[in-house]
Amino acid sequence: MQAPSISDDTIAVTPSVAPASLAYLGVDRFIRSFIDAGALRSAFELRLIDRLEGGAAVPFEVLASHSGADPQGLRFLLDLLTANEVLVTRDGAAALSPAFAQALPYRDLLEAKLEHAALMAGDFANLFTAAVANPQRFMRHARLFKVFDYGRCFDATPENLRHTQRWMRLTTALTRHEAAVCMDLFDMSPHRRLLDVGGNSGEFAIQACRRHAHLHAAVADLPVVCDLGLEHVLNAPERGRIGFHALDLRRQPLPRGHDLISFKSMLHDWPQEEALDFIDKAYAALEPGGTLLIFERGPLEVRAQTPDYAALPVMMFFRSYRSASVYLQKLHALGMSDLQCLHLKLDTPFFLVSARKGTA
Repeated sequence: MQAPSISDDTIAVTPSVAPASLAYLGVDRFIRSFIDAGALRSAFELRLIDRLEGGAAVPFEVLASHSGADPQGLRFLLDLLTANEVLVTRDGAAALSPAFAQALPYRDLLEAKLEHAALMAGDFANLFTAAVANPQRFMRHARLFKVFDYGRCFDATPENLRHTQRWMRLTTALTRHEAAVCMDLFDMSPHRRLLDVGGNSGEFAIQACRRHAHLHAAVADLPVVCDLGLEHVLNAPERGRIGFHALDLRRQPLPRGHDLISFKSMLHDWPQEEALDFIDKAYAALEPGGTLLIFERGPLEVRAQTPDYAALPVMMFFRSYRSASVYLQKLHALGMSDLQCLHLKLDTPFFLVSARKGTA
């Protein structure tokens, strides 16, 4: 990777990412508009996609019987899905399009984006003026901050578990596929013990341990998140190499004994002062000679093209995304060496920053 100027985060770098790691980005083409998304969500809810998943064309009357839809309603839905290239319809039968068949292995991400875009649609329709001109009012009234309510992540009541699990479906699906990109760019093989701060369901830890059989990983996150994370990793073959530390990083230190500490799409969730304090705590906990890794969304770029409807769940956080230079400057001030940075475009701009702690 190429070492940047500490004050410049505008480096143009062409990262080396396996094409297979980027294939998940193909889901967004089917969620470009509110109408496209609504039709696709109905197709999932009516189990039409399940019935067509085998690949063969299915007569309309069979789909009507399977879904419970009346012929007129079904035909209108099929027409919308055909216009969106989800389906190919001819001679009274429907089949998945080749393009959608390629996207279907990422169904977890498709459904999570559909669910959360629908949750955020009202915020954009009714409160975007406040988001632009009165951020405090937006924070008080937006559904966004009710869905992602970290205040409900301390007490493991049934209601809090259900509420937290809902937004974790999106973050887990995103992490499952973004992790491969991160690990194509950053070689974890020299490391033995990973601590993923704000590691959520443990999905990043699962993917890291799956790629590196010698690696042991731990997740540090809020208590309710850790409870749900323990359930999430339970069926993973790597579960024996993954642990959880329930803590409030604002008030507690990180556990020691790790030669790699990562922040994956976590720092933007917190005000800059707290985010930089988290980096201080990671530096203090990191083993001498260890590496600190940041994989984050950068500031959104929307001037050249209007974002798709699929972007709503991340677009409404537009104030939260910082440039890589904020973190590079912090790591430099801590005296870390081998500062490196890559910029890349996924569904939004991303960057990967890494730095090494001295051995003295």
